[in-house]
Amino acid sequence: MCVALNSLGWFSILPLCPKLLLTSNFFLSLLRQHETVIPNELPLIQEVTTTLREWSIIWRQLYVQDNREMFRSVRHMIYDLIEWRSQILSGTLPQDELKELKKKVTAKIDYGNRILDLDLVVRDEDGNILDPEQTSTISLFRAHEIASKQVEERLQEEKVRYTADSKFAATPSFALFVNLKNVVCKIGEDAEVLMSLYDPLESKFISENYLVRWSSCGLPKDIDRLHNLRAVFTDLGSKDLKREKISFVCQIVRVGRMELRDNNTRKLTSGLRRPFGVAVMDVTDIINGKVDDEDKQHFIPFQPVAGENDFLQTVINKVIAAKEVNHKGQGLWVTLKLLPGDIHQIRKEFPHLVDRSTAVARKMGFPEIIMPGDVRNDIYVTLVQGDFDKGSKTTAKNVEVTVSVYDEDGKRLESVIFPGAGDEAISEYKSVIYYQVKQPRWFETVKVAIPIEDVNRSHLRFTFRHRSSQDSKDKSEKIFALAFVKLMRYDGTTLRDGEHDLIVYKAEAKKLEDASTYLSLPSTKIELEEKGHSATGKSMQNLGSCTISKDSFQISTLVCSTKLTQNVDLLGLLKWRSNTNLLQQNLKQLMKVDGGEVVKFLQDTLDALFNIMMENSESETFDTLVFDALVFIIGLIADRKFQHFNPVLETYIKKHFSATLAYTKLTKVLKTYVDNAEKCGITDQLFKAMKALEYIFKFIVRSRILFNQLYENKGEADFRESLLQLFKSINEMMSSISDQTVIVKVRSLQFSILWPFPNIFSSFQDFLMETFIMFKNLIGKNVYPFDWVIMNMMQNKVFLRAINQYADMLNKKFLDQTNFELQLWNNYFHLAVAFLTQESLQLENFSSAKRAKILNKYGDMRRQIGFEIRDMWYNLGQHKIKFIPEMVGPILEMTLIPETELRKATIPIFFDMMQCEFHSTRSFQMFENEIITKLDHEVEGGRGDEQYKVLFDKILLEHCRKHKYLAKSGENFVKLVVRLMERLLDYRTIMHDENKENRMSCTVNVLNFYKEIEREEMYIRYLYKLCDLHKECDNYTEAAYTLLLHAKLLKWSEEACAAHLTQRDGYQAATQGQLKDQLYQEIIHYFDKGKMWEEAIALGKELAEQYENEMFDYEQLSELLRKQAQFYENIVKVIRPKPDYFAVGYYGQGFPTFIRNKVFIYRGKEYERREDFEARLLTQFPNAEKMKTTSPPGDDIKNSSGQYIQCFTVKPKLDLPSKFHRPVSEQIVSFYRVNEVQRFEYSRPVRKGEKNPDNEFANMWIERTIYVTAYKLPGILRWFEVEISPLENAIETMQLTNDKINNMVQQHLNDPNLPINPLSMLLNGIVDPAVMGGFTNYEKAFFTDKYMHEHPEDHDKIEKLKDLIAWQIPFLAEGIRIHGEKVTEALRPFHERMEACFRQLKDKVEKQYGVRAVVSYLLTLCFLDMWDSLKFQAVVYFSIIIPIMLSFPSMGTVPKLPEVKIILQFLRKWVLNKQNKVKLPL
Repeated sequence: MCVALNSLGWFSILPLCPKLLLTSNFFLSLLRQHETVIPNELPLIQEVTTTLREWSIIWRQLYVQDNREMFRSVRHMIYDLIEWRSQILSGTLPQDELKELKKKVTAKIDYGNRILDLDLVVRDEDGNILDPEQTSTISLFRAHEIASKQVEERLQEEKVRYTADSKFAATPSFALFVNLKNVVCKIGEDAEVLMSLYDPLESKFISENYLVRWSSCGLPKDIDRLHNLRAVFTDLGSKDLKREKISFVCQIVRVGRMELRDNNTRKLTSGLRRPFGVAVMDVTDIINGKVDDEDKQHFIPFQPVAGENDFLQTVINKVIAAKEVNHKGQGLWVTLKLLPGDIHQIRKEFPHLVDRSTAVARKMGFPEIIMPGDVRNDIYVTLVQGDFDKGSKTTAKNVEVTVSVYDEDGKRLESVIFPGAGDEAISEYKSVIYYQVKQPRWFETVKVAIPIEDVNRSHLRFTFRHRSSQDSKDKSEKIFALAFVKLMRYDGTTLRDGEHDLIVYKAEAKKLEDASTYLSLPSTKIELEEKGHSATGKSMQNLGSCTISKDSFQISTLVCSTKLTQNVDLLGLLKWRSNTNLLQQNLKQLMKVDGGEVVKFLQDTLDALFNIMMENSESETFDTLVFDALVFIIGLIADRKFQHFNPVLETYIKKHFSATLAYTKLTKVLKTYVDNAEKCGITDQLFKAMKALEYIFKFIVRSRILFNQLYENKGEADFRESLLQLFKSINEMMSSISDQTVIVKVRSLQFSILWPFPNIFSSFQDFLMETFIMFKNLIGKNVYPFDWVIMNMMQNKVFLRAINQYADMLNKKFLDQTNFELQLWNNYFHLAVAFLTQESLQLENFSSAKRAKILNKYGDMRRQIGFEIRDMWYNLGQHKIKFIPEMVGPILEMTLIPETELRKATIPIFFDMMQCEFHSTRSFQMFENEIITKLDHEVEGGRGDEQYKVLFDKILLEHCRKHKYLAKSGENFVKLVVRLMERLLDYRTIMHDENKENRMSCTVNVLNFYKEIEREEMYIRYLYKLCDLHKECDNYTEAAYTLLLHAKLLKWSEEACAAHLTQRDGYQAATQGQLKDQLYQEIIHYFDKGKMWEEAIALGKELAEQYENEMFDYEQLSELLRKQAQFYENIVKVIRPKPDYFAVGYYGQGFPTFIRNKVFIYRGKEYERREDFEARLLTQFPNAEKMKTTSPPGDDIKNSSGQYIQCFTVKPKLDLPSKFHRPVSEQIVSFYRVNEVQRFEYSRPVRKGEKNPDNEFANMWIERTIYVTAYKLPGILRWFEVEISPLENAIETMQLTNDKINNMVQQHLNDPNLPINPLSMLLNGIVDPAVMGGFTNYEKAFFTDKYMHEHPEDHDKIEKLKDLIAWQIPFLAEGIRIHGEKVTEALRPFHERMEACFRQLKDKVEKQYGVRAVVSYLLTLCFLDMWDSLKFQAVVYFSIIIPIMLSFPSMGTVPKLPEVKIILQFLRKWVLNKQNKVKLPL
C-alpha cells in the first residue's frame, strides 16, 4: 500500500498497483485547488479532469462523515476514470476501442453525477457535451429527457443492492414474507396454526389468517409442504408504515377432545376446536425497514391459555402487555422479510421467495391503489361475541357456532368460505368452543368469497349447538338456535361494514333448516325496531313459527369488493341500465359520493360514464352531465389525498379505455363551456374543467387514436377543425374583459394555454399583470428537475430578459401620475425578488466548479436583476410611500443575498425608505417596525451573516449622518438593528446546538432585547420558544414562570385581544381577560407538575377573585378551590426533594460571549450531585478544563484562548416572606430555603499565619462570599448571572486602584533601579484635574440624599467607599515622594505640576472624608497579622512596636517598609520564643 496526502490535507489509501502508480501524481495534482487545465487537451480529457476535481471534494466529505459504502463506490469510480484517462492519453488505442472507451467514460461520469446529486450532463450522439448556445431549446429539452432516461436505466443496472427506504419509496404497496420453519409445541392432538398481522393499539387483526394444519406427531398434515410453509401478507401501504406498532400473531387451536386430560378416546367426542395458546412477535421494525435479514430465524415464544375457557383474544393482549413469556422452550421458528410491490411485482422480482405455491394472505381492506383489472369480491365475517342462556342445563352451554352461506331457496353454497390462506375453501365453518362459558368472545374471522351474480340472493346463516364431551350425548344434541343476515340490503347496496347485533331465533331444529321459515323475518335488532317491535324486551317474542330468543349474538363484517358498493348513489350509476329514468339524477348524485368510494370503483365508474356517452351517441341529453362527472373524478385524483391513483388513471386511459367516439362529445362540451364562460353559473364548472384539462385532452387524444385504428383516419379534417374552433373559443375567452373570467384565464395561463393571437388580452396592463403572476408561479415551482441545470439556467435567462423588457414598459407607460398602477408595480417587485432569491441562482450553495461554469456562461443574474430593482425603486419618485411598509420585506430578502456588490447597491434603498416615510409623517416608525419583524424571520430562516451586519451598519450610518434631520434618530435606529442582528445571529448559531441550555440562554438574550425596545409581538414569540424548550426538558417550573411573563402583559378586562397576544392556536380568547384566564390555568398546571404549589396557590387566589367577584363563574371557582385544597395538603404531606445550587464560572476567550468570564448560579435537578452536574457541564464543553481552586482566577486565565470552568456548591440564603411573623412548621419553611432565593453564600477555609502543629484549627479562618443573582431562582431559567451592584462595583474598582498604587510603591522601594515611566503614568492618570482621583462620578451617583433615601441598606457600603477614597491620599503621597527622588531634570516641570494637582486633590479629599496616615494603616495590618497566632499577647507586642513607629523623625514622612519589616520580624520572634517562659501581663 502507499499513502498519499493531497493538498486538502487528508489521507487516502491507494492500492500499490503498477497502473495506478503511473497516475497517482496526476491524481494528486488534479486535487490542487489552483491547477489550470491545459487548453489543448481533448474536450473529454478536460471533462474527466474537472469531474475528478469535483468528485474528490465530495469523496473527502464522505470520508469525514464516515459514509463508508458511498466512499468506496466513489473511490472505485475515481480509480476507473484515472485508469481510462491514462489509456486515452496514451494514444495507443485503435479507433473502435477508443470510441467504446469514450462511451464507458461518459456513462461512468453521468452515473456518478446522478448518485452524487450533481448536474445532468447532456451530450450529442458522439458523447460530446452540447453547447446550449448552438442548440435549439426543443432539441436541448429532448436531449435532457434522453440523458435522464439513460442514466435512470444505468442506475437500475448498477444498483445490485438497494436500501429499504429506496425500495419502498418507489412503490405504494408492500408485503411481509413469512417462512414457518418449525412449531415446537407439545399439543398431543391435531392443531390449526393461524398466523396473521395484528394492531395492538387498536386491538384488531389487519390481515387474513395464514392457516397451517399441524398433526399430532409434530409435522404438517400436508407432508409435501414440510419445508415449504411460506406465506406473503400483501396489500400493506403507507398507512400501515405509520402504525405505531404491528404484531405478528399466531393462534393455536387444538382439534380433538373437549378436555386433554380425558383418556377414554372411544366414548369421547372428537374434532372439537378448542383454544390452546398464542405466540406474538413485534414486527414494527421489520415493517419499517429498520431490520432486514431474510436468513435470520426468529423464535416466537408460546403462551398457553390459562384455562381452556380463556379467550384467545384476551391471551394475545396479555402477551403483548407482558415483558416476558414463560415459554419453557415452546414456540415458533420463522424467517421474515419485507418485500416492495404488489403480489405481481413480488412474484416477478423475488421468485426465489414467492412462487405460485406460496400462500397469499391479503390485508382486510383495500390496498392504497386499486389497479384496473384487480377484481376482488371478498366479505370478511368476524364472530365477535354472544350471550347464551343455559336453559334447562345446570351449567352454561359449550356453544359451537356454525357459519354457512345459503341462497334464498335454502340451497347451501359450496366451498365459498376460506378459514385462512394456504387452506382449501370449505362449505361451513365451525367456531372454537369455550367450555361452559355463558358469554363467549371469539374474534374469529373467515373470508366469504361468493360469485358476484349470487350475492344478491345469498345470506349468511349462523347455527348454534351445544357440544358435549361424551360422544353419545353429543350426537343427540340438535341446533338450539339460529341467526342470519342477508348480504344485500333492500336498496340493492351491500351489507354495511361494521358490527351487527343479530336476532337469535329459536324453533324446532327441522324448521330452522328451512330458509323460508326465517328469511322474511328481520335479521338484526335495528331491522326489528324499524318494523315496530321492541329489541330490548326480556320476554321472548313470537314471529311466525320462530321465537325471538333472549340470547344475543354479534358479528362484524367488512366488504372488500370492486364490484359491490355500499353507496346507493354510486350503485345507481353503476347499474344505470336497470333504470334509465333515474340516470340524470344518478349522474348528479355521483358528485356527492365520498371520494374514497369512487376510487375503489374507478374503472367501473369510468366505464359506466363512457358507456352512457356511447350508447346515447345520437343524443346530447347526458353529454354535459357525463363531462361534469368526468371532471369531478379527474379533480378527485388531483387531490393530494388520492394523488397516488394517478398511475391508475393513466393505466385506464392506455389499456382499458375504449370509447372511440368520446373525443367528439368531450370537445363539443368543453367548447360550449368556453363559449358561455361569462354566463352566470358556468364559470365555476369551467374553472374545474381547466384544472382537469390535461386528462380531458388525454381522453380526447386516446379516443381519436382508437377511432383511427378502427376507421383508418376517417374524419381527420373534422377533428382538426373541431380542435381549431375550440382553441379559437379559448382565445376569445382570454380576450374577454369580464371579471367572471379572470380566474379561468389565470388557470389557463398556468396550463400554458397561450396562443399568439393579436387580441389575446384586453389591454397591455392585463397582459403584464397575468404574465407576472404566471412567471412568479413558474419560478416558485421547479418546472425542470433540479439537476437539469442548463435548462433551468436557460429558463432564467429568458425570464431575466423578459422581466427587464417589462421593466422598460412599466417605466414608459405606467409611471406617470395618471397611468400609475400600484398593483402592477407591486407584482413586478415581487416577481423580481422571487426571481433573485430562487434556489437555482444561489451560487454560494454550489461547488466551486459549478459556480465557475455558471459565472463564466451566464454571469451572476442576481446582481443584474438586483441593480434593476434598485433603479426601478428610485424611478418611483413620489409613489415610493405607497410601497412602505409592504416592500420592506422583499427588499430585505434581496439585500440578504450573500453577494457583496449587490448588498452595497441595495442596502441604501432602506435609507431612501426612511427618508420617504419621514418626509410624509415626520417619523419612520412603520419602516422600523416592519424591518425588525422581517429581519427576525429572515435571520432565523438562515439568511444574513456578520458581513451583512457590518455593511448595514457602515452604509446606513454614512447616509444618516449626512442627513439634516435623520442624523440622530437614524443613527439610533441603525445601532438598534445592529444590536438585534448580533443577538439573532448568536441565536441562530446556538439553535443548531444540541445543548438546550445554551439555546435557552440565547433565547432569553433575544427576548430581553425585544422587551427593552418594546416590541411586544416579538417578545411574546420568543417567550413561547423558551417555554417549548423548557417543556422538552421537563422544566415545568421554568415553563410556568415563562408563561407568567406573557400573562403579566394582559389585563383582567373585556378589552379586545390583539392578534399578536394569541400566537398559539390552543388559545381561543376574544378578550384579554379570557386569555389571561386560560394562561393562568396552564401556568397553575405547570407549577403543579413542578411541585411549586405555593406559586400555584398565589395565582389561584388571584384567579379565584375573578371567578367570584367579576366573572361569577362558580363552577370554575369550585374546581379551582378543590385544586387549591389539594395544593395545601401537598405542601404539608408530600416530601419534596431539595435541589442543590452551584456557582459556575466560565473563564477564557474560548467561550461564547454571553457566558464568557461570567459567573452563574445554577439550580440543580432533583437529587443531582455536584459530580453529576460537573460531568454534565463538561459534556457540553468537552474542550474545557476544570479548575481545581475556588478562588477567582487572574487576568491570565480570563484573557487566555482556552476554556476554564470553575464549579462549586453554594448555599441559598433563606428569605422568608414577611407573612410568617411567628414560628411555623419546617415543612412549610423548607420550601423557602431552596426557592424564591436570590442570595447565595460560599464559605472557603483560609489559613492565616504559620501552621500550628498542635492545633490545626488555631489559625483556620473562614472567608465567606455572598453571591447575588440578577433574578430570583427558580425563574424563567434554571440559572442566572451573578450580579454586582453599581455601588459594589465602585468599591471593588476603588480597592483595585489603591492596591495598584501600593504595589507599585513597594516595587520601587524594593528595587530603586526600576524605570520611572509606569509610575509617572499611573500617578498622573489619577491626580490629573480631569480625573480627580476617578471618584467624581461615585460622588454624584451614591453620595446624595436621594440615593441614601432610596437605598438605606447601603449605608455601610457608602462609608466603606468614602474610607477607600480617603486612603488613596497617603498612598499617592508616598508615590509622589518616590517619583520626586527619581525624576530627571528634564521631567522636573512635569513632576511639579503633578505635585500641585495632588495638593489640590488632597485638600478636597481630607476636607470631605478625613485624614488617613499610612503608619496607623501599617499598625492595623500588623496587629491583625499577630492576632491570628498570638491572640492577647499581641497587645504586649504592640505596646512595644507603637513607640518605635512613632519615633521616626517626621510624622509627615512614611517610614520605609524594609525598616519596618526588620523591626516586626525581630519582635515577632522574640514574643514567640518568650511566650511559654514569661508570663505576660494582659
